[in-house]
Amino acid sequence: MSLVLLCPGQGGQHPAMFERVHAHPAVQALLSTAAGRIGMPVQQAADDAQRFRNAIAQPLVCSGALAHWLALRDRLPVPSVVAGYSAGELAAHAIAGSFDAEACLSLALERARMMDAASPPDAGLLAVIGLNAAAVAGLCAAHGLHLAIVNGPDHVVLGGLRNALDAAAQDAAAAGARTAALPVSVPAHTPLLQVAADQFTARLREAGVQAPRQRLLAGIDGRVVDSAERVVATLGAQIARTVQWQTVLEQAAERGGRVFLELGPGAALSRRVRELHPQLQARSVEDFRTLEGVLEWVEAACARA
Repeated sequence: MSLVLLCPGQGGQHPAMFERVHAHPAVQALLSTAAGRIGMPVQQAADDAQRFRNAIAQPLVCSGALAHWLALRDRLPVPSVVAGYSAGELAAHAIAGSFDAEACLSLALERARMMDAASPPDAGLLAVIGLNAAAVAGLCAAHGLHLAIVNGPDHVVLGGLRNALDAAAQDAAAAGARTAALPVSVPAHTPLLQVAADQFTARLREAGVQAPRQRLLAGIDGRVVDSAERVVATLGAQIARTVQWQTVLEQAAERGGRVFLELGPGAALSRRVRELHPQLQARSVEDFRTLEGVLEWVEAACARA
């Protein structure tokens, strides 16, 4: 039965995110590399108040997903689809074989620094839940904002300047929507970061990426990434283009995905699968205290599916 792996983006990192894997022998080299990139041990970074800062957050969330993958992969079914949300798309590519884990962490750090340098001051992201597409478009037009991520038919993330996001949040609340400012200090996935997108595309061209060995869906359109050229194009463009996460999940299901495992940190992606597709089975590694619990659930879920 078809297993789909999901790699989350930043926002869900927390002090206990490595507790299942920190002692696993298969992840020690990765954690050592990650510490070198971040500038401190990953457990210390996860516990640090600066863990949401881009230069720490992006390599940290990639480390979390890859550490769980390395600890689990020898006992998991071969995934039929891999996908990553925002910065997590880098980890998804490392799992799929576009580049190795060490390159992933280096690229994550460079991506974060490029985004920080290109970002206007006092910018960020705002989740809006409960408005239809027309209302969201009106909100963006009224406040000069951009659609950054589509998570569902009435669940989106907007990007732009912080004062405009605050004003949009008030209007959205008046219209009956729920909003939440995300712990991200750049307007990711919007045209405001086009300079960073161009720079990262150029960096990827130099990185010697390969065509993924496993089926991977691009965040910007949900289509299969089947060449090195498309790895470069989609990962670069993603910084300044809307992430179509709802489409990614729909495509994963259409391609036979029935069991979805989110590699952490956090559990937002698996929750979104259950909301959009209640007939599918989806959990995060963070729903379990141990790796054995994760493996037992995957085996049982595949048997049920």
